[in-house]
Amino acid sequence: MKPEKQTTHFRGRIISLTTDEVRLPNGHLASLEVVHHPGGAAAVAIDAQERVCLLKQYRYVADGWLWELPAGKLEPDEPPLATAQRELIEEAGVSARQWSPLGSYLSSPGIFTEVLHLFLATDVQPAAAAHEQAEVIEVHWVPFLEACERAERGEIRDGKTAMGLIRARYVRSHGI
Repeated sequence: MKPEKQTTHFRGRIISLTTDEVRLPNGHLASLEVVHHPGGAAAVAIDAQERVCLLKQYRYVADGWLWELPAGKLEPDEPPLATAQRELIEEAGVSARQWSPLGSYLSSPGIFTEVLHLFLATDVQPAAAAHEQAEVIEVHWVPFLEACERAERGEIRDGKTAMGLIRARYVRSHGI
């Protein structure tokens, strides 16, 4: 759906903010504030010992530390799988030989255009990590089922991580 009118209020390095005048399916004309984001990709990396890679990452906006999957922003014209592969190496210091899609996830569809693409990564091997200076990350390998239970109990608060773990468990338990 294209807006009938769009006013840009902010254009930054990663996001832009607009007010969009849109005609809804019920015919109502609504004025909606929209945060435009290029999207991202995340990897549920599971090693031969059935451990999943979780990052304990400091997030200023969340006012502290979060448990997250290796993930990052899509670069212009970069396919989501390439983003997930790049971020797994950069953030976790591993690469994977096997990749399977786990679908996409909408982070907050009432206001953000961000779509996160989730992937299952297996057959992992060491690679050279390359953390960015603005990233404060600890790499942890947690038993996969324990990580899933943490997500179910609400101990993992990051949406893409909880969704990625749940979908990976479903795919693995159903042999998909």
